[in-house]
Amino acid sequence: MTNAFSRPALVCNSQSGSHEPAIYDALVAVCAEAGVPLAATFMLPEDEVPAAAALRAQAIDLLLVWTGDGTINAAASKAAGWDGALLPLPGGTLNLLSKILHGDRPAPEILADALAGKGVRQAIPIIRSEEGNAFITIVAGPATRWAEVRETMRQDGIVEASRAAPEALDQMLNAPGVRVAGEGAAYPAIVLTPTKAGVRADGILTEGTADVLRHGLAWLSGDFREGPSEAITCSETIILESETPISLEYDGELREISSPARFALGASEVDFVATA
Repeated sequence: MTNAFSRPALVCNSQSGSHEPAIYDALVAVCAEAGVPLAATFMLPEDEVPAAAALRAQAIDLLLVWTGDGTINAAASKAAGWDGALLPLPGGTLNLLSKILHGDRPAPEILADALAGKGVRQAIPIIRSEEGNAFITIVAGPATRWAEVRETMRQDGIVEASRAAPEALDQMLNAPGVRVAGEGAAYPAIVLTPTKAGVRADGILTEGTADVLRHGLAWLSGDFREGPSEAITCSETIILESETPISLEYDGELREISSPARFALGASEVDFVATA
C-alpha cells in the first residue's frame, strides 16, 4: 500500500500535563510501522512551533500536532501557505478540533488511518478578526473570567481556585454583557463557532441559580459548551458589542478586543486531515 504521506513531523509539549511518554512512543512506532519514520520532532518548550519555511526546508509533508487547542492555532497560523497538511491529535484538555475532524479516538489510531490514506485533506472554516484567526471557537464576554479560575485550579489547586471563583461569579452576573449587533439581548458570554454555513453565535444563559452553577462546573471541568445556552444567529459576519472592552477566550488563549468587534468566516490557509 502506498502511504498518503512520506515525511511526517511531530509537534508536542514535554511540559504539558497531557504529555504521556507511552503515547509519544506509540506515535513514533505507528510512523515506523507505516514505513515513514518521523523526519523531525519539535519538542516544546525547548523548540519552537515550526513555520512554513522550516517545514519546506525539511520537505515535511504532514505535521502531527499532538498538543492543546492553543498550540494547534499557533501551528496552523505559522504554517500558512505551506503545501503540506496538519493532523491535529488529542493532546490537550478539550481537543475540540481533533474531535471534530476524527471523533473521540486515540491519537495512534487517528495517525494510522491518516498515513494509510483513510482521510480527507481540505481547508477548514475559521473565524477571522483583528486579533487573529480562531480555528476552533471563540468565547466572548465577562464569563470568560472562569477560564482564569480553571487555569488557577490546574496550576495551584482547588484552594487557590476557590479564592478566585467569587470574582468570576461577580463578573458573570454583574459585568456589562456582550451582544450581537442587531439582536438586542446581552449575555454573560457568546460562543462563536466557525461552520461551513457561517459563524454560529450562541449565548450562554444564567437565568437562575441552577444555570450559574452548571456554567461554573462546565468551565472548571474544561468544556464551557456543557452549560445552558441558546442559539442567536449564524452569519458570514458577526459584530459583537459591549459597554466595555470584550474579554475573549480564543482557541483556549485569553485575549481582549475593543467594542464593537467584527468576526468573519474564513478558510484556513493550510490543509487539515480529517479521518472521521
